[in-house]
Amino acid sequence: MGAAASGFEATAATGGLMTTQQIVLSVVLALMVFSVALELRVDDFRRVLQTPKAVLCGLIPQFILLPIGTWLATLALDLPANVEAAMILVAACPGGSLSNVVTHFGRGNTALSVSVSAVASVIALFATPFNFGWMIATNPATAGWLRELNLDASGIWVSLLVMLAIPMALGLLFSHRFPSLTGRIQKPLANFSLAALLAFIVLGLVKERQLLTLGLLPMLAIVILHNASGLLFGWLTSVAMGVSVRDRRAVMIEGGMQNSGLALGIIAVQFNSDLGMVIIASLWGVWHIVSGMTCALYWRRIDARSAALPASG
Repeated sequence: MGAAASGFEATAATGGLMTTQQIVLSVVLALMVFSVALELRVDDFRRVLQTPKAVLCGLIPQFILLPIGTWLATLALDLPANVEAAMILVAACPGGSLSNVVTHFGRGNTALSVSVSAVASVIALFATPFNFGWMIATNPATAGWLRELNLDASGIWVSLLVMLAIPMALGLLFSHRFPSLTGRIQKPLANFSLAALLAFIVLGLVKERQLLTLGLLPMLAIVILHNASGLLFGWLTSVAMGVSVRDRRAVMIEGGMQNSGLALGIIAVQFNSDLGMVIIASLWGVWHIVSGMTCALYWRRIDARSAALPASG
């Protein structure tokens, strides 16, 4: 682990190219949030009042269980400070917009997924910097690392304002003022922003392809276990609160699909694209799609078998 750790402690070079990357990523993330906001309607938030228990069930893993579990894990594990900081940041981010698509494909409660995502996006404006701040400050390794970098964790508020709050407000306003145009551009814009984000992640990994060796496997293992804990927390919460099977699927996906794109944007703006942090967040961006779709395919297979039972009997 030592050789790999030393590699991940290195930081990416600064300069004009890095500034360009930061701008491009910020624009891509803003477009993604804007496109998600175009889908939101007053009915989405009205459903929160109709099913508060299920929505609360979807928020607990995201903003309480995964952050606390991650914080405890970083205290117990002896990892490079920037890797621990990346884990903490991803855990502090809300669920990603992909969760709605994966939930729908897995025949979960899509309406619940949309409602949880909408509420989580608003809560994240306060909960993400709060959770990140206290977890970073109370972990001796990450707190010392931030002091060495002379960084203020409260600067995440600025990133959230630029990449989350403003595009969301503009998307809601646009959909209200131009409903017909919204219907025409929402899906193409969402597909484009998603493809652009995935391309950014892939190109970033290709650029640092010299790191894509066996030395990366420990980091991938950390991401897989971290993501699995989010899915597990979602399942445990939904079982404990006794929600339906379809709601349970939505809650699991919401718990396990964090907005790693937002984390990448914050890392670019606030942490000068620290290489170790970028790799953790990028691996998250790829792996949570794999794990989410695996769950969805498994659930579809279960449903198909259940539907076939009466016919075979």
